[in-house]
Amino acid sequence: MDRISALRNVEEALSEFEAGEIDLVTMEVRVRAILRSYATEFEEQQTYEASGPPAVDGLVVVAESVQDARKQIQELISDDTKRFDVERVD
Repeated sequence: MDRISALRNVEEALSEFEAGEIDLVTMEVRVRAILRSYATEFEEQQTYEASGPPAVDGLVVVAESVQDARKQIQELISDDTKRFDVERVD
């Protein structure tokens, strides 16, 4: 999915929500799916989610490996949290 297609699909979900055709949860699910599809279209990239202390719990990144994902997550947080798990999200 290219950038323009992703933006059009998000716009469609927003329009349907504004028109009362879908609820907030449905819109959130659709937009999340669109963004993940767009992000994982990059070659050799996967989606990874962190779990552990509040500073990292639930963070999702797109990376080439678990090690790269850990590095990205560490760079995103503002504290010195070193102990957290990273798992691939399918």
